[in-house]
Amino acid sequence: MTAGAEGTASADEHGDGTSSARMDEPFVAELRDLKKRTGLSLAALAARTPYSKSAWHRYLNGAQRPPRSAVEALARLAGDDPAPILAQWEAADRPAVVGAPPCEDRPLARPAGIRALPLPLPVLALIVTVAAVALALVAAHRSAAPGGARQAPPAPRCRGASCQGQQPDLSACDRDAQTKSTVRAASYAVRLVYSPSCGAAWAEVQAPSSAARVVSVRSGQDVLSAAYPGGGSGGTASPLIAVTSPEGVEACAEVDGKRACTGLYARSADER
Repeated sequence: MTAGAEGTASADEHGDGTSSARMDEPFVAELRDLKKRTGLSLAALAARTPYSKSAWHRYLNGAQRPPRSAVEALARLAGDDPAPILAQWEAADRPAVVGAPPCEDRPLARPAGIRALPLPLPVLALIVTVAAVALALVAAHRSAAPGGARQAPPAPRCRGASCQGQQPDLSACDRDAQTKSTVRAASYAVRLVYSPSCGAAWAEVQAPSSAARVVSVRSGQDVLSAAYPGGGSGGTASPLIAVTSPEGVEACAEVDGKRACTGLYARSADER
């Protein structure tokens, strides 16, 4: 997994509007705060995203402007709404206006010979009535909508083969995740998870954050895995594997040297 992230990063580090110019300090400080809240090391960030350890080092030191997708991924890993930091990302890319005259807090002068005329009372009453009706219509529309102002979950960002190797959370494939099989060991549990909307499956492990682990998913001869060093680095899922059905897919995890697998039609522990 890490090797794949390194290869992808070399193609993406300068994409999506990136540049080699240093970023402004408030934006970089916010990036560092998000990284701190993920609890992930640079190596763990590289394992969970398509960007290399060296790329994250440049982004977090302000030496290079990160791609929009990297900023969004960091916010999601920190459990934050990415909208505020993306707004800062966009603002940091806007050139400053040079030579603009300062604004003065004073009213505009009215041209000579022109004076304001008061509106007749019937006209004012009509304006108030129209505004009240408009507000009532907006309120009725909102109350009639299912769930009020609740927003629908984001649509998956991939489907089928385009999901191969992506992370379940960053691709939004975990929005309709279905647990198909589970096995429990002494200190951890392994699950085979499937997303019908993405047409992809992955393995998930529940284990102490201090434990080093390797999480993998297999379909036939196709095997994808992700390694997490432990020590609070987080990381619970394997990459996505594109399948039309979870049948025949096997999910495995090796935690502190002990391995357990589960799946539909997976071999039992006695057959291994």
